[in-house]
Amino acid sequence: QVQLVESGGGLVQPGGSLRLSCAASGMIFSMYAMGWYRQAPGKQRELVAGIASGGGTNYGDSVKGRFTISRNNANNTVYLQMNSLKPEDTAVYYCHAQYGSWYNYWGQGTQVTVSS
Repeated sequence: QVQLVESGGGLVQPGGSLRLSCAASGMIFSMYAMGWYRQAPGKQRELVAGIASGGGTNYGDSVKGRFTISRNNANNTVYLQMNSLKPEDTAVYYCHAQYGSWYNYWGQGTQVTVSS
């Protein structure tokens, strides 16, 4: 079965950086669009960044210029490099995989806390 396993979350000071990783298995990774979403307490889940199977990327307005999504099809992993972190980036970050309309998978999430 498909598994998405996130890692790399943690506590970081404002202005710091973190790199999240999502290792995928049980799927033909290169065929899937991959994305990172986040959900803060009391808020709806929102798109942070997405990367298509062909490599095109898109970002949420609040992270443009600070976050970078990338993928490595050789090791079935998608990354999110987060720089210049702000307290409002604090959330649980989820990895997402989608292929067409039917195949749609989520990871278990990793906590990112930005605080001094």
